[in-house]
Amino acid sequence: MELKGITLFQAVKKRMDWLAQRQEVLSQNIANADSPKYRASDLKPYNFKDLLRQEGNQLNMSVSGDGHLPGRRKRIRDFAAQTERSPFETSPSGNSVVLEEQMAKIGETGANYKLASNLYRKHIGMMRMALGQK
Repeated sequence: MELKGITLFQAVKKRMDWLAQRQEVLSQNIANADSPKYRASDLKPYNFKDLLRQEGNQLNMSVSGDGHLPGRRKRIRDFAAQTERSPFETSPSGNSVVLEEQMAKIGETGANYKLASNLYRKHIGMMRMALGQK
């Protein structure tokens, strides 16, 4: 049995994917902190209930023979980004990146990623314990 077939592991993996992509967006904001008229952006908030609704609507059929059709496959979707419309501060050049704010978001994202990876590791440990392995 593959771990990616278990819904719990899929949810943790999607959360980690969202956090990794958010880290990229925030690092782009910091890289463009001095670019004129650059607007800081962030990902839309991760909503676990919406994720469960989407996962429940899309089922993949298993293929047990060569002549069987696999059905509709799930696509890996990137998470939607949004531009901050009313920034707290704006520089005279029109740049809306506040480094302190971006660094706080990066710290929060890093802590959440560490939490998700620890949950993933603990769940794998529980599965091993249930199977009688160390």
